[in-house]
Amino acid sequence: MDIHDLKIFLTIAQEGSVSKASKILYMTPQGTSKVLKNLETEMGCQLFIRDKSGMQLTESGERFREYALKDVDDYYQVKKDILHIEQRQKKVVDLLSAYGILRLLTPDCLVAFKEKYPDIEFHYREYPDLPVEQLFAGNEGNVAFSIGDFDEHLYQVVPLETFPIRLLVNEKHPLAQKESVTIEDLQGEPMFIESSQFHIYHLIVEKCEKAGFEPDIIFQTSGFSLCHKMVKENKGISVAVDFIYDDMREEGMKLIPFSDGIYEWKACMLTRRDEEENEGVQCFRKHVQEWLQKIRSGEITR
Repeated sequence: MDIHDLKIFLTIAQEGSVSKASKILYMTPQGTSKVLKNLETEMGCQLFIRDKSGMQLTESGERFREYALKDVDDYYQVKKDILHIEQRQKKVVDLLSAYGILRLLTPDCLVAFKEKYPDIEFHYREYPDLPVEQLFAGNEGNVAFSIGDFDEHLYQVVPLETFPIRLLVNEKHPLAQKESVTIEDLQGEPMFIESSQFHIYHLIVEKCEKAGFEPDIIFQTSGFSLCHKMVKENKGISVAVDFIYDDMREEGMKLIPFSDGIYEWKACMLTRRDEEENEGVQCFRKHVQEWLQKIRSGEITR
């Protein structure tokens, strides 16, 4: 048996059906059944029994499943560990980034890095904030950009930039007359906001809950652009940060600060403290910090 056989067995156990497992695995039912039969022959036992509700694990099958789960998990962990060793030796930058941060740095930052260091292998993947954190915590990638506060015992954290989160409204909306707002001002207002996979969603929802109400979120999205569009049409309110608002600036909208606490979009660069950095990651960190300094000085326009 091999890891592929164990994955087939685990999929059958999860689905309770050879035919359902075959569809997920892109195999024929005959091929899936053959693997199962070979496993049962090798182990000298029946792994499943069939009843009206489908295929159920036998007692031996349950024990085999425990070992199969561990073996598959160990296999993929070893693959990740070896990948990190190879990346360190070969000067690889494997970047996981939350949406919005590339808008902060500008795409030219990555283009310039690849041109400056053609010998460094560079990979880039972009996700919402929370999937980036989950993937990075699971040993995916070797450097990450994300939003929020992070455990500095686990990660080396390099702050990039922090922006206040402000209320975004149409100039015709009654709240547009205020110089500042509190979270209570959001009560009963239809809101467009980034989804629960983003830090900004949880910050706003938690503040509303602490104030004793649930926000009237009528639509969640994967980016700021739809929020801006709906506010422009005066169909609701939203929240945004300055640099994205400036980048997408249109007439008829207004950003209003919150006056009742800290509302921040804090972008950070992360590496793992328990993982030796390769030369490529060190060069990338230095490049990003220098690039941001050029943006601040006006040498580079965002």
